[in-house]
Amino acid sequence: MSQEGAAQSVIPPSVTVPAGTAAGAALRDAGVLPKGPQAVVVVRDAEGRLRDLSWVPEADAVVEPVTADSEEGRSVIRHSCAHVLAQAVQQEFPEAKLGIGPPVKDGFYYDFQVDRPFTPEDLVVLERRMKQIIKGAQRFSRRVVESVEAAKAELAHEPFKLELVDLKSEVDDAEVMEVGGGELTIYDNVDPRSGETVWGDLCRGPHAPTTKHIPAFKLMRTAAAYWRGDQNNQQLQRIYGTAWESQEALDAHLELLAEAERRDHRKLGTELDLFSFPEEIGSGLAVFHPKGGIVRMEMENYSRQRHLAAGYSFVNSPHIAKGNLFQTSGHLDWYKDGMYPSMHLDEELDAEGNVRKPGQDYYLKPMNCPFHDLIFRSRGRSYRELPLRMFEFGSVYRYEKSGTIHGLTRVRGLTQDDAHIFCTEDQVQDELKSLLNFVLDLLRDFGLDDFYLELSTRNDEKYVGSDEIWQKATDALRTAAEESGLELVPDPGGAAFYGPKISVQARDALGRTWQMSTIQLDFNLPNAFDLEYSAADGSRQRPVMIHRVLFGSLERFFGVLTEHYAGAFPAWLSPVQVVGIPISDEQIPHLRRVEEALRLKGLRAELDASDDRMQKKIRTHTTQKVPFMLLAGAKDAEAGAVSFRFRDGSQINGVPVDKAVETIADWVQRRENASPTAELFPGLKD
Repeated sequence: MSQEGAAQSVIPPSVTVPAGTAAGAALRDAGVLPKGPQAVVVVRDAEGRLRDLSWVPEADAVVEPVTADSEEGRSVIRHSCAHVLAQAVQQEFPEAKLGIGPPVKDGFYYDFQVDRPFTPEDLVVLERRMKQIIKGAQRFSRRVVESVEAAKAELAHEPFKLELVDLKSEVDDAEVMEVGGGELTIYDNVDPRSGETVWGDLCRGPHAPTTKHIPAFKLMRTAAAYWRGDQNNQQLQRIYGTAWESQEALDAHLELLAEAERRDHRKLGTELDLFSFPEEIGSGLAVFHPKGGIVRMEMENYSRQRHLAAGYSFVNSPHIAKGNLFQTSGHLDWYKDGMYPSMHLDEELDAEGNVRKPGQDYYLKPMNCPFHDLIFRSRGRSYRELPLRMFEFGSVYRYEKSGTIHGLTRVRGLTQDDAHIFCTEDQVQDELKSLLNFVLDLLRDFGLDDFYLELSTRNDEKYVGSDEIWQKATDALRTAAEESGLELVPDPGGAAFYGPKISVQARDALGRTWQMSTIQLDFNLPNAFDLEYSAADGSRQRPVMIHRVLFGSLERFFGVLTEHYAGAFPAWLSPVQVVGIPISDEQIPHLRRVEEALRLKGLRAELDASDDRMQKKIRTHTTQKVPFMLLAGAKDAEAGAVSFRFRDGSQINGVPVDKAVETIADWVQRRENASPTAELFPGLKD
């Protein structure tokens, strides 16, 4: 960058746009139109609305420049790129009808009605056409359509846009970019040389000034999608793409995606023989293989240990129950679409085929909480028992739509590490604080330590209970979250029907965010189940119920950890912790004794006595991500020693067997999450 460009790249926090002057012109006069990643693509006005640089205020206006490398700037670039994609599609496929094309996380998509699905070859052609459009520096020109009738006349050939015009006040404008803001607008793509409109699209904007402000993009994939996300509507073809403020940013994103693909838990699950999804069982229903079973067992064992230390009582509940239970809890009213269909059982007929005893509907349980309510209600309770903390690894079943199922992170059968705390109102705040510390500490023990919190509040169309109760619960959760010192992000309308929740959002090794633990405060289910305890004054009082899952589900947490560690689990979680590799068969007896010593320490050790050559054995177990490989040749056997070989290829030779065994046992016992390397064991080199 030139010195002049470097000087221009200092962006002031605000600029005054005189009345009657375009925002872009005011920025240019102020020397605030740098090129590159800090190019200003739109401005934000005093009301917080994003405006095109062509916007002309009627009175003097103070605006904030929005640069291409900001999240809002990237969204503008991506939506502008979606328009370029749509233009390219209609130039290559003139019969194509337009759906919607919003920006999404890290990219954009556009839906089309076409005669056939798009192919990978089509994407190559469309990318080439898009590059031509971008190179042509077409202007994005905003135009207000005077009336609904005029908009319909202009869009008569676009049936999906016509529907949006009719529904402009009803659609979710968080995703639908076409309408909103109280007026109908069309963005024309204008040729800068001829001044002619080349293409246009119904859109509320804003957009980048020109197509040249889209410096780097790539089309990623295609998929089928229902119009407006409703499976009862027509199926369209969706093209996904990504766009960034620079080629460097795009390259970094593509490398991140490549690394994410290498870490995909579905791929690693097969390569490491951890789990599978047999077609004979059904979609979204996993089986864990012996190696995956060990990882899962260690997760459960450590969780049990921590829960016992924290004063939890272990309970257990069946997988199915009568429908009346879920009617009482509210799940049949509010969650039935997420439940498996009922099983009608226990009906008895007489000899003539008439119903002698009517049957009952049973359901696979989608939640554990109603069962814990029944345990609480099974006998009288005193305030002296509270807080009562119940915990179980409870398997639940949810009928997720087939299109949403994704490996272990979105399944139909899952095991929740589910806890329900029954306490008095006076105990709520201390319990919430204690719970939040508990879940954060345990997640850190598994190697996740980058968190923020999300506060999900009431969905006004899907809730039970009074406004007062919801406000009380929300305020209590907000206080606990704020006292944690972590960033708190609002999630309006994201709560379950019975109460607000805090969710712990954890970032993994690639910086991706996963929802982990949730804590929900519930004043409503204790009412539904008529739960009571005897207070100190002898009165009968309602307990408050706190719902808490720590991992979310064992399956999902397993998938997240697999990707976080790229399959190279910490030694304490690894299915095989140590493998002995002899240089020749003569060292097998020596390593067999080492294996026995390791097993006596409770370590998962194996000896590779196969006919493979030593180097192939090392490659095999490195690929299988075994944390400790112990090699032995003739000199090692004679000296009663082994050589350490680590996943990264580093090595430490001639370590006495007793020292090797103690070192590994100590590392595992401390639950170290780092991947072992020679650098982490300087004492072994002595």
